[in-house]
Amino acid sequence: MTDTATQPVTTAEAAPLPIDAEHWRARLDQLARKHGVPGAQLGILRMGADGAADEQTVVSAGHLHVPAQIPVREDAVFQIGSISKVWTATVAMQLVDEGLIGLDQPVIEVLPELRLADMDAASRVTLRHLLTHTSGIDGDVFTDTGRGDDTIEKYIALLVEQTQNHPLGATWSYCNAGFVLAGRVIEVLTGQTWDAAMKERLYDPLGLTDTVTLPEDAILRPVAVGHVDGPDGELQVAPAWMLPRPLGPAGLITSTAADVLAFARMHLAGGVAADGTRVLAEALVDDMAAMQADVPEKHSLGDSWGLGWIRFGWNGERLIGHDGNTIGQAAFLRLLPEQGIAVTLLTNGGHTRDLYMELYREIFAEIAGVQMASTLEPVAGAETDVTPYLGTYERASMRMEVQPAPAAGEPANLRVTATWSIEAGEPDVTDFPLHAVEPGLFATRAPGTETWMGVKFYSLDTGEQYVHFGARATPKVS
Repeated sequence: MTDTATQPVTTAEAAPLPIDAEHWRARLDQLARKHGVPGAQLGILRMGADGAADEQTVVSAGHLHVPAQIPVREDAVFQIGSISKVWTATVAMQLVDEGLIGLDQPVIEVLPELRLADMDAASRVTLRHLLTHTSGIDGDVFTDTGRGDDTIEKYIALLVEQTQNHPLGATWSYCNAGFVLAGRVIEVLTGQTWDAAMKERLYDPLGLTDTVTLPEDAILRPVAVGHVDGPDGELQVAPAWMLPRPLGPAGLITSTAADVLAFARMHLAGGVAADGTRVLAEALVDDMAAMQADVPEKHSLGDSWGLGWIRFGWNGERLIGHDGNTIGQAAFLRLLPEQGIAVTLLTNGGHTRDLYMELYREIFAEIAGVQMASTLEPVAGAETDVTPYLGTYERASMRMEVQPAPAAGEPANLRVTATWSIEAGEPDVTDFPLHAVEPGLFATRAPGTETWMGVKFYSLDTGEQYVHFGARATPKVS
């Protein structure tokens, strides 16, 4: 008989180590300083198995406002940016569950006033298209339509000018406007503003006391301000605190790490809040996490999309989550459903993605035994014919000129001049190199950062050529 006392205990058999709050507090502080992040809040949740209590810790580091030297506290609120999209999707799915709208029902049946530049697309676009970023609507519309309760309604009226990045459902392209449309569906079907519907249907049932959408509510709490690069390269307070109010359904929730974890826990628990309140049917929670759309460029975000959720494949493990970016603030959320783990990171400036990459790699390896997917990097000496990728790519808010690297021997294979125009005023022009990884896939990164982002050249089934960069699909026009 084998003496089991002398046998090594496998990872699967071993009880998980307790979450060491002081260790992660120290690592958050060290890594935030390393990556120039002025303030951060980190939350880690492990759900209890077989009726055991949950294990949760929230730690903080740095300052909410650097010039004023206001320290970050565990009860401080940060903007969670586009993580808000999953919250909006959750409430939209409640309306699906109630039979008020179907996922594959044209939204024009709820919003008969909807007008797009392509009225065929307007007549056929569904809630599923909106929640999976497959509508094709050019979604970078940040127009301020005021602070009134009719601001989203006014925003939707502006979409008559929006053209299609791609044919309806033909590929995947990140679309903020699509989530504002979903927010307007929520308003019409509930008879409330998006802000009020979110509070009544989500924040209150989850017991979230520090999750808000309006600045007059945020300012009643310790609140983070964004920090951006100043003229001298040093971080300074961002010139504005928030995006315009109509962008609420796409990215204006302000919250704490603890409240974000409560939202994540509800999804990990099959739609049930910690106190037993059912928030969303379990089948719809599963539908939200299931694959709904493939992502052409699989390295910068995830490899596929659910209904609101980004889906990540990390060395055989399936995670869901979302990132968020506003004016000088960035947020990250990852859930590992198989182990009941959620981790969120809220920040207010600096090289936030570098901080996320290093910190989450450590956290998931230690508390879950899961290795984060390897990062994208250029491949030295990668041979690729760049000729098929040269030319001009354009959509309503972006024009990209793709050219050969200007000098022989330069490590980059291509150079891109990108002109981004989203509002009146001077367009933002950026020039950056692309380094080959494999045919059709290139890598680039912002100056001073460590994390490479992918740029993917590809064609639709019908032959049209596209470049996928910054999570957007841009068609080749010449």
